[in-house]
Amino acid sequence: MTPADGLMPAADGLPASVHGSPLPDNGPAAAAPAGRADARAARKPNLAVVGATGAVGGVLLGILSERADIWGEVRLIASPRSAGRKLTVRGAETEVLALAEEVFDDIDIALFDVPDEVSARWAPVAAAKGVVVVDNSAAFRTDPDVPLVVPEVNARAARARPRGIIANPNCTTLSMIVALGALHAEYGLSELIVSSYQAVSGAGKAGVDVLRSQLSAVSGTELGTTPGDVRRAVGDDLGPFPAPMALNVVPWAGSLQEDGWSSEELKVRNESRKILGLPDLRVAATCVRVPVITTHSLTVHARFEREVTVAGAHEILAAAPGVVLCDAPEEGEYPTPADVVGTDPTWVGRVRRSLDDPLALELFVCGDNLRKGAALNAAQIAELVAAELTGH
Repeated sequence: MTPADGLMPAADGLPASVHGSPLPDNGPAAAAPAGRADARAARKPNLAVVGATGAVGGVLLGILSERADIWGEVRLIASPRSAGRKLTVRGAETEVLALAEEVFDDIDIALFDVPDEVSARWAPVAAAKGVVVVDNSAAFRTDPDVPLVVPEVNARAARARPRGIIANPNCTTLSMIVALGALHAEYGLSELIVSSYQAVSGAGKAGVDVLRSQLSAVSGTELGTTPGDVRRAVGDDLGPFPAPMALNVVPWAGSLQEDGWSSEELKVRNESRKILGLPDLRVAATCVRVPVITTHSLTVHARFEREVTVAGAHEILAAAPGVVLCDAPEEGEYPTPADVVGTDPTWVGRVRRSLDDPLALELFVCGDNLRKGAALNAAQIAELVAAELTGH
């Protein structure tokens, strides 16, 4: 996502593992002072939402209102220009506070939905006050002292947080990793080749606005039949994208990195390795932006250490928490963004064994990039930490 109010993310509770976690237990979390730990156990933990007025923040407030009421105070924080606004969370109208050191007083867990530079500055400030930070930016994802957590896959990793910070993965990774984690636990993943079809909301409100504007410009026309006609119709306002999104797909998401790779593609590689505990996993990704408002999709070629079958994969995926198997192509049933948007699970369909490799599967996955891809996963991590702090 791109910043929407100065505190929006730059990207894009299940206490048990799925079929057993492939990660080792990395040991206990950093200990809190005894007095504070006792006080936490005696009450509901207090939660801060930093970036509450942004797009992901809004989704997060809705999720907090839908899920079990495990929180004491829910404190809403945003940039100074948003301070004083009133937002509703869990049925209560709550005033937004300006980000400052003192807003973390008496807070146990803080969810950060802010740009990288804001997280890099303020997450350590909160952690120094004894707050457990769950950060949705890319600022700490590759830090070896910061766990990168998907509760359905590596929940135990959340307990080892020497910096007091837990990172939330990128929305593209999150759209597929729950399903892959379940398959990896059974078959042992050895190689991953993916192509993403990423919704424009992954580029923030500006991405959504420019697509809607461009769709209005091309609606009811015969555009899309000659070179450059769509580009001329939508004009110079391409928003955060390098080419028109209406009637088009753009093979680019993120920023340019070494050797022509994009930052989004490298995030898929690096984050999959860290979450699954496979530092040498072979990964190749091509990230493509498509004219969809919300929900990322990916085609996945996954190669395993042991022979796989469609029936076996179906059985694992059907039983995996956080996954919905929707795979009956003979009846026209497979996941699409238009049907998945607004839902929490990873949806999986088109499961096939590779024609030329009995160790590989082909599949198609969809996941709402604002829910499981950002806000929901952060809320699930916070619930894990809350259970740990209260001994529940």
